[in-house]
Amino acid sequence: MPEPLISIAIEPSGRVSAKGADALAATLLRRAGFTEVNDWHGLRHRLPLSTPAEEQADVALYAAAMLHAARYRVDLDPALDPGPAATTTPTDPHGRYVVGRAVLDLTDQINAATTAGQTAEVLGQLLNPTDGVLIRLQEAIEAAAEKCTDFDSDFDSGRNFELSDRFTAASELLTQIGHDLDGAALDFHALDPTPASSQPSWQAQVAAYYATARTTATPTDTRRATAADAAAQPGPQPARRTR
Repeated sequence: MPEPLISIAIEPSGRVSAKGADALAATLLRRAGFTEVNDWHGLRHRLPLSTPAEEQADVALYAAAMLHAARYRVDLDPALDPGPAATTTPTDPHGRYVVGRAVLDLTDQINAATTAGQTAEVLGQLLNPTDGVLIRLQEAIEAAAEKCTDFDSDFDSGRNFELSDRFTAASELLTQIGHDLDGAALDFHALDPTPASSQPSWQAQVAAYYATARTTATPTDTRRATAADAAAQPGPQPARRTR
């Protein structure tokens, strides 16, 4: 059985109303700030007239979130759901080119990287042979080359095939770039300096071990060593008797 549908929309009067609520949904709507109205238009819930226009979307979104959590389907007026704010740049004041902006963020991360390892992590986003930016760009250009032949309105002049050839050449070039840079992100890790002194030689490790062993010897060990040394020394020779 499908979940109940609640519609939240802006009325012609400008007020926000919700329709289709049952007892539980009505409770959630009242909690969000709606009031119940039952007149000749039927039962519905509306935001009070005193609700500022700039707060209506916030209240509607809050109500929709609670209804979703209670397993209701919510039809929310697009005017009440502006979505995430678009990121803009001086060259993209309307925030339309979100993919290019994502690649620009990767460029900023490369410039800000302080180690080769950090750079390699970002390069993986660009050069991953399965999901990186480069392979996805190559696939898109290849799809555009194939799409050119789907439109034959200018078939007689052959412009669509000429354009397809241009996209195909670009796709092949991107493929070659991918081959040239295969493994380059991993190779970047090797550029991190590794001081030779950080790995002591085996002679130094052995010397350090014995030095530690001497400094940590217990009194019992010392007494045993002293006794062993004494036993190793020759005893006094008996005096020879003269006649």
